[in-house]
This record gives sequence, C-alpha cells and structure tokens, in this order.
Amino acid sequence: MASIYPFRAWHYNQTAVRLEDVVTQPYDKISPAMQQAYYQRSPYNLVRIILGLPELFDAERRESVYTRAARDFRSWRDQGVLIQETDPCVYAYAQRFKAPGTETVQERRGLIALGKLHDYADQVVFRHEHTLSRPKSDRLNLLEATRAHFGQIFMLYSDPARSVESILYDRAATADVEVTDEYGVLHRAWRIGDPATIRLLTTAMADKKLIIADGHHRYETALRYSREHAPDAVAKAEHSTSQLPQPAYPEAAVMMTFVNMDSDGLLILPTHRVVHSLDGFIPEEFLRAASEFFTVYPMPAADASARLAILHSQQGPAFIAVTHAGAVLLRSRPEAAAAALAGLPEHQRQLDLVHLHSIVLDRLLGLDAEKVREQTHIRYLRDADEAVSQVRSGQANIAFLTNPVTLEQLREVAFAGAVMPQKSTDFYPKLLSGLTIYALD
Repeated sequence: MASIYPFRAWHYNQTAVRLEDVVTQPYDKISPAMQQAYYQRSPYNLVRIILGLPELFDAERRESVYTRAARDFRSWRDQGVLIQETDPCVYAYAQRFKAPGTETVQERRGLIALGKLHDYADQVVFRHEHTLSRPKSDRLNLLEATRAHFGQIFMLYSDPARSVESILYDRAATADVEVTDEYGVLHRAWRIGDPATIRLLTTAMADKKLIIADGHHRYETALRYSREHAPDAVAKAEHSTSQLPQPAYPEAAVMMTFVNMDSDGLLILPTHRVVHSLDGFIPEEFLRAASEFFTVYPMPAADASARLAILHSQQGPAFIAVTHAGAVLLRSRPEAAAAALAGLPEHQRQLDLVHLHSIVLDRLLGLDAEKVREQTHIRYLRDADEAVSQVRSGQANIAFLTNPVTLEQLREVAFAGAVMPQKSTDFYPKLLSGLTIYALD
C-alpha cells in the first residue's frame, strides 16, 4: 500500500525573503496576469522557475524557460535564498479559508511527505480524470532541467478514525511557515523531525490507498521520469545507512500532501467549459441537435450565480449552455442518454461531465477525445462570469456551466479504476508551491 518518507526539504530562507513575495499558486492555476504580478513581486518568486516567461532572443542564445529555471534554482541555493533542512522531516500543513461566496471559515489539514510512485495497475494510487498532452510535456522538460519538484501532488486517503491527523496535530507547536495567499487563505506548516513520530506516521499510512485529487499531470510526469532513471539510481541507494524509511532511489518518490477524505475542509468547485473557434457554429442549429438528447429549458435573464443556483437544484445530469442568443438549461433525457452512453459503466453514466463530453462535445460539436486532450477549441475556467463574458465578447462560441463533482462520485469512479473527463474537479484552496521543495540531487 502507500509508502511515505521524510526528506531534507529545501525551502525559502525567511531571513532573506518574505514568503508572501515568493510562493505561488500551482503552475496550472497561474493566469498571465498572475504570472506578471509574481514576476514583479520578487526576483526570487518561484514563478520564474515553475512558469517562466520566454525571452526575445532565446533561440539565438540557445536559452529557454527551462534552462533559466535550472540556473535560477542553482543560483538561489548558492546565494542562501533557498536553504535545506539538516535532517529528514515531514510537515503538518493546515489551510484556513472561506469558501468562495461565503463567510464560513473552514480548515483543511494534511501531511507533506514524499510518497512512493506507483503504476496505476498496482492499485495503490488511483487517478480520477484523464490528462492533457501539453502540460505533461512541459512538466517533463522542467523536471529534466531542474531535477526537483516544487509543488506537492494532492493525495486523498480514507481514515475515518483520523489517526494520522491525531499524530500530526497533537504534536503541532508554533508554525514554522505562515503565509496568506492572494485569495485570503492562511497556510501554516509545522516541521516534524522526531524519528518516533515519523515511524508512527509511516505505519499509519501503510494500509492506505490514495486518490490523486490534484496533480495528475505532475504525477504521471514523475512516474515516467522515475522509470527512465531507475536502473542507474538503484545502485546509488544501496549503501544508505538511514534509520528512517526512504525511497529506493530519489526519482522513485515525489512530494505529496496527504489529506483525509473523511475529515472536514474538503471543497470541490466546478470547472466550466468554454468552446471557441468553431467553424459555422449556429446556436439555433446546436439546440435543435441537442434536443434529441436533452430537454431544453430557456433560462431567465440573470447573473451567473443565480443561474448556477437553478442548475444546482436539478435532479439528474444537467448543465447550462450559454451562446450569444441566450442561456438554456440542458437536462438529459434518460432513455436517449442511456443509449448514447451504453458503452460506459453505470457510475460514469451518472456524471454530468460525461454527458457533456461524450454527447455534446464529441457527438454534437465534433470535439473528439483527441481534440479535447490537445485542448483544441476548449478552455477550462473556474469563474462562471468569465466564461459567460467570453461568449458575449465574441471570444467563444458557447460556454457550458456545470455543477461540481461530489466527493462520493470521485471516490466511486477512482476506486472502480475508471476516469472522468479532463479538469473534472477543482479542489479549493490549492496547495501553495514553494513551501517545500524536493531536490533529487
């Protein structure tokens, strides 16, 4: 089952920089505007490594965002901007936040440690959604250049008794790291280096199965990299004298945050779809075609939040389609949808996003699995107002507003060995990148 390990993390030297100036959201949640803001915030902001900006004469100089990332990572360590733990440790990691649109304060608690990389066939680590080609290529280039992991894979495990949390937080003292991000989320982390406590944690996690909540692309990239480096690296680990558990070789593990899916603070937001650059798209023709599979209900003029409230009250698969002609609610016709999705398992046929991808995007709009995987004609947005705005401004043909996937749906699909469409879940808040860094060398 799950194997976790302490590690000698690199982290920012808080006597040299302010954490608020240097840590970031995960790379795939950094918009161009956020990227520019991070660049301006500090010359040591992690964005320069995980999502650097190309420069004008890169080709002539044989430079790239990846070569600069490797150079910056090396330089920051040499300068003492980044420093390394003396001894292997793990971290308790708590995030205090308000759910978007509410004033309710919640806290999500987890454990930062290394986790062993497993093939999905081992049935220790389970995915819940398909991945996209371009992000994996990009992350592999960065990993090859820097030989380091700068953000954690977000992993879920089941522990109704909350035994892991009690080990972690009964011993938590004053936080070693405390920073508030741009969304008002308070992130705190405590270093745990006591060998006895670490052994308790590794034992408590040993029978767990893991579901990737966030970080599928980085997980699959790390797994590929591990396979490629295993033969040479095994010899390096043979002479270790460590008294604590450790990976067979550095590339055999990746940095993870483990969160108990049976505890409080787990929030999943919807990810809306925006379809653009379709040739000859006519809303009226689309709705006529959609009516074979969906009951079409015109929606009243209202803002996105009011429309989403109506969507949330629906029974059965449904979503909202917005074109320049207006907004409609599409609710699946059970018999027609069942026939269209007959080749899929029952637990997948219950998902709104499967109806959207398999029937609407593929069958009605001609965006097959390959085009979706390559992100041809499709964007993914958390903000419903922004999705609608792109349609109104002419940047998109149609937007689909969706309900969030539930934790129960995710658990059922993942443990059945199935997957959801790409970008099915958006866990909030995100794990900050740069709190801890795992360098392979």
